[in-house]
Amino acid sequence: MPKAPAKPRKLLQNPAILVFAALGIATLAVVVVGQYVSAPPATCPKTTTQGPTRCCAPGQSEESGTCVGTPQSCPPKFTAIDKSCVTQPSRILIPPGTVRIGPGDWEAQRQVAPRDITITSPFLIDSHEVTFHRYAECVEANACSKPSINGEPGQPVRGINYHQAIAFCTWASGELPTEDMWTMAAAGTESRRYPWGDSGAVCRRANWGRTDGPCSKYSSNNSGATDEVGPDWAGITDLDQTPEGVIGLAGGVSEWVKSANPGMIKGGSFRTNRASLLRTWWFEQRDPTTGYDDVGLRCAYIIPNQ
Repeated sequence: MPKAPAKPRKLLQNPAILVFAALGIATLAVVVVGQYVSAPPATCPKTTTQGPTRCCAPGQSEESGTCVGTPQSCPPKFTAIDKSCVTQPSRILIPPGTVRIGPGDWEAQRQVAPRDITITSPFLIDSHEVTFHRYAECVEANACSKPSINGEPGQPVRGINYHQAIAFCTWASGELPTEDMWTMAAAGTESRRYPWGDSGAVCRRANWGRTDGPCSKYSSNNSGATDEVGPDWAGITDLDQTPEGVIGLAGGVSEWVKSANPGMIKGGSFRTNRASLLRTWWFEQRDPTTGYDDVGLRCAYIIPNQ
């Protein structure tokens, strides 16, 4: 009588096969996770395209730090002007209150003197940095002198010194915000570490670290620093926003403010290379007679007594 054919062994009953299968799955998982970690996260909103160092509009390409071509569309609340997307300026109300700076942040130790800032009256502040387009209106009115740097209409104006910043805000029926006003707008009465809150500063959050910082790996040659890197259009990185709606206080360009010693700047810029320098308490002294490629402005507006 012929033998019955042997039953095939089930793979799952073989311990050796189980071990090799588990090792294979683990290896695959490591490879996938490694690829995921090494892949840079998106730094531009979905309504824009990612260039080597900055965000441009659909239909454009980035060449030497400039968005080239005609935008097919601009993000909401932006207008296409001279092959650039320009935000619509508005003013944000900052209520009175007191903010405590310094002691709640360990990185502030020995860098800023702990103190209370009290603002007794509400004021308005520009929702975005002043753009080249808006600053050009002041130049055309013969109330402002030209900046030392040319830029796209939608980019934050830069290459202006402290005195030019004051002249612009005077023309705009406002004033350069004081150090305390700027800090209140950025930190609020909650004493926020960053303008948006206490969460960490990642590359998607603000336009910073694009030259030699952690976000410089988005450069096409991965070499980092280059003179051709510049800020994104003002307002394009809308995650860099306070709960009140002020945008761009941590990235884009740093901003001139009034202080006891003229020449103070507040806020991070596309050149800022450490997250601690994006903190709401951070400040730096610069030469007030020099226009820098990473410093611009926004204005504040006093609310008349009713």
